[in-house]
Amino acid sequence: MTAEAESLAEEGSSTGDERPVTPVAEWTAALQRHRPPLFDAAAHRRVVVVAAHPDDETLGAGGAMQSLYRVGVELTLVVATDGEAAFPARDAAGRSELARVRRRELSAALAVSGLADVPVHHLGLPDSTLADHADALQRALTPFLAHADAYLAPWPGDPHPDHRAVGRAAAAAAPVTTHGWSYPIWMWAWGSPDDPAVRWDRVQLVALDEATRAAKRAAIGCFTTQITSAPDGSPPVLSAAVLAHADRDVELLFREPRRAAAPVDRFAELYADGGDPWSATSWYERRKRSVVLASLPRERYRSAVEPGCGTGELTVELAARCAAVLASDPVADAVERARVVTAAATGVRVEQAALPAAVPAGPIDLAVFSEVLYYLDDAAVGETLHRTLAALESGGDVVVVHWRGWPAEAPRDAAATHRMVCERPELEPVVEHRDEDFVLLVLRRR
Repeated sequence: MTAEAESLAEEGSSTGDERPVTPVAEWTAALQRHRPPLFDAAAHRRVVVVAAHPDDETLGAGGAMQSLYRVGVELTLVVATDGEAAFPARDAAGRSELARVRRRELSAALAVSGLADVPVHHLGLPDSTLADHADALQRALTPFLAHADAYLAPWPGDPHPDHRAVGRAAAAAAPVTTHGWSYPIWMWAWGSPDDPAVRWDRVQLVALDEATRAAKRAAIGCFTTQITSAPDGSPPVLSAAVLAHADRDVELLFREPRRAAAPVDRFAELYADGGDPWSATSWYERRKRSVVLASLPRERYRSAVEPGCGTGELTVELAARCAAVLASDPVADAVERARVVTAAATGVRVEQAALPAAVPAGPIDLAVFSEVLYYLDDAAVGETLHRTLAALESGGDVVVVHWRGWPAEAPRDAAATHRMVCERPELEPVVEHRDEDFVLLVLRRR
């Protein structure tokens, strides 16, 4: 124990919790059952890591931070509190002293992790009451997240209320273009792998090699105030059983999706410079359009709708198979370009309209949703499907195709979106295509 930590070892009560700790083996077995995909550290350039207290970032994402740093990601660490309330019985002077020690522990932990030059910003908000300062926390985080490609924050379902508050505040402060990731801390010790709150469909793994694990282990060892006996002699805040969870060879990151639909203004921004926001002439887009056309079960359709048509390249190809195509997009610039692209096509009408209202009353025998539904919130997807099924004739077809990645602006990924469509009993799958880039379904109205 350091001299500074020893000076804290006097009267007070530890926040160490003696509740039962979930066995490490339970989580290990769950990881083997679910086999989450690997997190791609190189997918981001600027990442802001947010912690409620000094040591959260090391316990929950110490390996992830090392992985991001090694591939050249620009990291920034923001710590909401100084963890000064870890021993509630301490007086104001004692808490101030603990705050100073915990800041120094954090600096030491970053140094032994090879992250000494990562900028650290201490917000100095009150420890243990962050839920009461949610607005101030969100305001404080907003400028740090303004230009981030992604953030890592405590899992919003974590048992600790400060962790939950920081996770929620980060999600609220992040721009629509920022990817959200959360890391669990107390979930491992106090949670169950079978808890419905643990969304395995949103989990990605950070694999830690032995060097990374050793660095993380050494970093945790720097937080002496948390891993040694509390000032009143009670057990440490972080017991050996809890620390065993932090010493595994993987970390988990949960994708934290937006709850609201992507705003139309975001798409308008993409068209503002007059460029091609979707790279319509790329091999990906050309191949995707070819697969869509090849997957249509019928040679000819009478009346098709294509909401979210973008600049109209797929619309032109659909027109060759359909007597009439009603294409639409919520962005005025997209509609203007689509009208130019489709000018020579027979039977095409392009309108400015947003889903769900973009689906007409019908009757139609084909609806095509290309990379649009995952940008809608759940209610809008539900209403879009309701309107589509009301307009679609029996025997008519619905095409849904989406990129397999997860756009920052989207409330869900392709897999979750396609599950929502497949859950409609009125629809029967007739074609399925899956490759490394996109997934496609064709479903028929019963």
